[in-house]
Amino acid sequence: MFQCRFRLALALLLAAPLTAVAQNADKPKEEPPKLDTSRGDAMIAEYFRRETRKLADACLADIQTADDWNAKKDEYRRQLREMLGLDPLPEKTDLKATITGTLEHEEFTVVKLHFQSRPGLYVTGNLYVPKQREGKLPAILYVCGHGNIKKDGISYGAKSHYQHHGAWFARNGYVCLVIDTLQLGEIEGIHHGTYRYGMWWWLNRGYTPAGVEAWNCVRALDYLQSRPEVDPEKLGVTGRSGGGAYSWWIAAIDERIKCAVPVAGITDLQNHVVDGCVEGHCDCMYMVNTYRWDYPQVAALVAPRPLLISNTDSDGIFPLDGVVRVFDKARRIYTLLGKRDQIGLTITSGGHKDTQELQVTCMRWFNQHLRGYDGPVTNHAEKFFEPEQLKVFDKLPEDEINTKIHETFVAAAPPPKVPESKEEWEKMREGWLKELKEKCFRAWPTEAAPPKVQKRFDVTQGRLRLQAYDFATQAGIALPLYVLDVKSAKRPNDCIFVVTGTAGMRTYLGGLQSRFDKPPEEIASLAPSDAFVWGDPFGDPFGKDSWEWGRIVFFSPRGEFSAAWDQSQKKQIQNRRRFMLLGTSLETMQAWDVRRAIAAIRTIEQPKLNTLLLSGDAETSGTCLLASLFESGIGRMVLRLRGTTPGNSTTILNVDKVLSEPLLVALAADRCTLAITVDDDDDWSYLREVAAKLGWDSQRFQMDEAPAASR
Repeated sequence: MFQCRFRLALALLLAAPLTAVAQNADKPKEEPPKLDTSRGDAMIAEYFRRETRKLADACLADIQTADDWNAKKDEYRRQLREMLGLDPLPEKTDLKATITGTLEHEEFTVVKLHFQSRPGLYVTGNLYVPKQREGKLPAILYVCGHGNIKKDGISYGAKSHYQHHGAWFARNGYVCLVIDTLQLGEIEGIHHGTYRYGMWWWLNRGYTPAGVEAWNCVRALDYLQSRPEVDPEKLGVTGRSGGGAYSWWIAAIDERIKCAVPVAGITDLQNHVVDGCVEGHCDCMYMVNTYRWDYPQVAALVAPRPLLISNTDSDGIFPLDGVVRVFDKARRIYTLLGKRDQIGLTITSGGHKDTQELQVTCMRWFNQHLRGYDGPVTNHAEKFFEPEQLKVFDKLPEDEINTKIHETFVAAAPPPKVPESKEEWEKMREGWLKELKEKCFRAWPTEAAPPKVQKRFDVTQGRLRLQAYDFATQAGIALPLYVLDVKSAKRPNDCIFVVTGTAGMRTYLGGLQSRFDKPPEEIASLAPSDAFVWGDPFGDPFGKDSWEWGRIVFFSPRGEFSAAWDQSQKKQIQNRRRFMLLGTSLETMQAWDVRRAIAAIRTIEQPKLNTLLLSGDAETSGTCLLASLFESGIGRMVLRLRGTTPGNSTTILNVDKVLSEPLLVALAADRCTLAITVDDDDDWSYLREVAAKLGWDSQRFQMDEAPAASR
């Protein structure tokens, strides 16, 4: 009987919308009303403002003395390496540095070279070496922004666009290595995983191309220190735009950098999240914000070494107000360390441009701090070569991994062992849950008392009573619950909690329209009254004796139904990226909404709740799964998971570094009776082995594969 009821619930709640489509196939199609997103837009904007302010207020607030900073800076640096995918630091393998040619100018030589920061991860660059020199020279690592030159499908790398910087440094007494970026090098990798290509699984893996750029910079310093012309104790870094960002990463994590001038490469979360600058930046500009930092904390890690922050006053993607806020917070740390004179801010007029005014102040800063020279700069930056002349490869290497480095740069957690006993499983389980809280769910609010619910409407028709309640899942996020009570049900104390998206909510509530003489306006306007038919093979769940459960609750989390925001593809992508910058994901916060909704259900008047069955569809089952890991009192779950392959799994920050989705399911199955349907043929063997080892029979754990037609 139990298994039959489970299969009925699974079929009814997950397959009912498909049944509706089949039964109404011959009826004229009528589009549902367009979503009014004004409420959702205002709600999510307020949420982003609140969360951004919280992180801004917390940024460096615990640092009040130099001792505070010195006690914590090493851990901060480790955290940043972790958020770049560099903790522990990768092995420094043989660079296999190769020179492919040289170019001669009357004042300097250009060495065309490549090295491998990891085996197969090629970095192409040009090394500018002054011809007139005495002894070892200070060296500058110049990291390029997004300024590639490409002709007839051939990429000449960003180094050809930024060549004037390398030449200029060489003409002023520096060795300068100009390196290509991952995306805009001679071998073209990917910076735009979430920005353009829907690779949200990057978040699961804890991967960002910023980490690759940082590691390439680390190895570039190794190469510079190997050159006989270079003073290894006098290394500086600069770059603009994307190169400005990479200047921050390497200066913050590698103290071999003795002087830094990031140009137009940093601003704070206020600009990125609230003011919308994230919409103009690709993924290489951001670490995976596990520890929920604001960007002044990155800047502070350069202290007490000389740092000049440079920007223009009308830069649309690095606005002046945010740059100044970053400078002010970083300067406070320098002041605590007694190094106030080692940090500077240069603001010149103009937009997001590589201006001569910025170039000159950059050169003067390096001259003062690496060469001890405070005189005027008497020449200017010029381009001397055609892009073809600076090209490193005649033929791209076949063993390159640049184009797929995102697949391996951050390792996934190794497969766990199958526990030998229940006691061993419990110990493993507690360790995983602790790590999940630390690495994946830091953005969840501190658990609070049950939320207050406010009734919005209450209508009764025959056996059915439909109520709607509003409640807040956290400050700024108010969501509705729709509660359907069935009088004279066989199981009056049992509740099915259905979590669904916009389409599912419209389908379920739309199906109730004909059940009420005067349905509430928000339900009456959802869809035509015959848009949904409860029919075979399940029967009418609201008919006599056909439905056993006394209460059905329908819920959609933030971003869906009445809380949906702008449905344009651009805004959907960029809002998800805003969650990313705040150290979370949309699905993770939707899981928090599910948790608070469960707490709200328990506050609504009804007889004692015996059983809560949590049900999710293909869009929401992942969030239900997450919620169940931290909520007690869920008796049963019915879920439909999209699968474990990249692009199918639920987006959860860093989760792949902790455990796999089958293991998440195992953790959930340990807490309640579970029936799941999976949409792919991925490897679920670990889950099956745990179920067998712990003795979960078909009444405790049921797993099926979805029919191909329903995927």
